[in-house]
Amino acid sequence: MNFIRIHDVLLHYRLAGPVGAPGLVLVNSLGTDARIWDGVIDQLSGDFRILSYDKRGHGLSDSPPGDYSLDDHLRDLEGLVAHIGFERLALGGVSIGGLISQGFALKHPERLNALVLCDTAAKVGDDAMWNARADTVLTKGLGAIADAVMERWFSPGFRQHEPAALAGWKNLFLRTDPAGYAATCATLRDTDLRDSIGAIATPTLVVAGAEDGSTPVELVRSCADAIPGARFEILPGAGHLPSIEQPEKLAALMRQFLKEAING
Repeated sequence: MNFIRIHDVLLHYRLAGPVGAPGLVLVNSLGTDARIWDGVIDQLSGDFRILSYDKRGHGLSDSPPGDYSLDDHLRDLEGLVAHIGFERLALGGVSIGGLISQGFALKHPERLNALVLCDTAAKVGDDAMWNARADTVLTKGLGAIADAVMERWFSPGFRQHEPAALAGWKNLFLRTDPAGYAATCATLRDTDLRDSIGAIATPTLVVAGAEDGSTPVELVRSCADAIPGARFEILPGAGHLPSIEQPEKLAALMRQFLKEAING
């Protein structure tokens, strides 16, 4: 396990793949950690040097007090990328990880070869929703919302046929720090990039799970429509976290797209 302190926030990160291979950074979603990308990393680590990490408030990383802004997450990511030494990279994120990735693309277009946005949008939810979610988690714990979150995250087929895996991912969710979760809800509440992402010029792949209950297909499509030249793909049978439900199919989409974007 690898740890580094960025602006006094301890971050846990992982590296896979050969040194010198093209860099790929993966950002996790709300209520998860870097392990949601394991199936994709298994598929792509022969071709890329992959950095994955637990964003602040999650996993083994610190949960500093106070609401987190998009800029907080961007500073963390900037520090990690500098520490690893990636001068140029491909960046992929799911849900809030996709929102962070959009922010990085807007701030550092010269650093990116390619952008992969999974089950995300330029604006997700509204103030009332995120305030209520944060209040519930802080007063009643993550258990109060866990079953509803699992329904939104995973397709009916996965929930029916993979009960042990479902229970394991629920455990991961339940062990998230409630304070870090609530502070990250504030990022989603306060971030609206709808008027900005039309400026993204990085080659972009946008992927939606057809059965996503958190960011429905049409919301994800709106993100793709707003980014000039973005490619949009739907994964049938997948929910909000295709890296868990369909890692091979997601990795295949990413491999082909990244090969074209990086090599031209």
